[in-house]
Amino acid sequence: MRCLVTGGNVKVIGKAVHSLSRIGDELYIEPTEDGLSLRAVNSSRSAYACFLFAPLFFQLYEEGNPDPNGEIFRCKVLMKSFLGVFRSLPSLEKTVEKCLISLNPQASRLVVQLHCKYGVTKTHNLSFQECELLQAVFNKELCTNTLRAPARVLVDAVVHFPVMLAEVTLGVSPAGKVSFRNYLDEDTEPNRTMVTELCLSEDEFQDVQVQQQSHVTFCLKEFRGLLSFAESSNLLLNIHFDSPGRPAIFTLSDPLLEVHLVLATLSDPNSSSQVRSTTLQAQPANGAFPPATPDDDFTGDDIDSFMIAMETTCKEGPGLPSSPTFPQRRPHPGAALESESSAMESDLEGAVPGTPPQKKFRSLFFGSVLTQSQAGTHPGPSQDVLAEDSEGES
Repeated sequence: MRCLVTGGNVKVIGKAVHSLSRIGDELYIEPTEDGLSLRAVNSSRSAYACFLFAPLFFQLYEEGNPDPNGEIFRCKVLMKSFLGVFRSLPSLEKTVEKCLISLNPQASRLVVQLHCKYGVTKTHNLSFQECELLQAVFNKELCTNTLRAPARVLVDAVVHFPVMLAEVTLGVSPAGKVSFRNYLDEDTEPNRTMVTELCLSEDEFQDVQVQQQSHVTFCLKEFRGLLSFAESSNLLLNIHFDSPGRPAIFTLSDPLLEVHLVLATLSDPNSSSQVRSTTLQAQPANGAFPPATPDDDFTGDDIDSFMIAMETTCKEGPGLPSSPTFPQRRPHPGAALESESSAMESDLEGAVPGTPPQKKFRSLFFGSVLTQSQAGTHPGPSQDVLAEDSEGES
């Protein structure tokens, strides 16, 4: 896999990595024919984010050759290592002219080259670990409530909450009232706690579709990370949610970029709706999921009725509109990168193989999805997965 990012799009990649760093400790990288996918999930799998950059986002995009089983190589790297490459966003904008990202499975290294002004080239050789396909299951079309607003409106709303606040409650009513309020758990004494609530007018949103009154509580840290990216990119933010306990889905859309953020919400003990934890599933080659096996511990729950496999597609074609936000360039053959390729190969000769530590995840509504070929080589019993309290997130 090779992809070349030039101009201001280098900073866009850096901002995306900064946003994903608020989610998890590992970055999942998957080159596909639809573009380069960067994903992250937190340790309890109650938060998931995916950035899909279309091929036209890059000056050059080569997804690589599939293996004998027809699978494209995918990997994960430590978020801390990859974030170090794009640590200083002002420096990226001022000094970096282009960025070359190369993945060579035989060399056991993910290589990121920053070509700066005055002929300076910075090469980062990152250890990676081959991984399965990370896939969230949800369907935003089944959510009863939808909000669409400029990111600046929501940034101005959450800026009034303390930085260390863990959760925030979003409330809507059919009358058009939209409010944000800091969450108070049952053990908190209201008389000794400052309560902050902001009410937004329906006129501040570009679209408000509310079918039922609802209040959902989700983590503020991950939400702020997406707001920061959306504001800098001047994109509209879409919020899809339902009743408490069901996932809240945040999306950004552009002809060259598609972003999904899925956050677990706190369940309401007084609500009749219940959400169960799911088990890891294997995805067959045809893309269809097998029927879920009933679990005696979670009988009567209905999460499978509204969750489907996420489709992160950004199709390319002659009718694709130009992006008003990101520079668009047509991919061309790799002749323009011969010098970069030779420099990269020379850096790889002295590379020492290594892999980041392997982690065991727990999940609320995400599945670690294997293709049919991978499922045969990675057998194992179904694993019950449970969500941890969001207060444990750092």
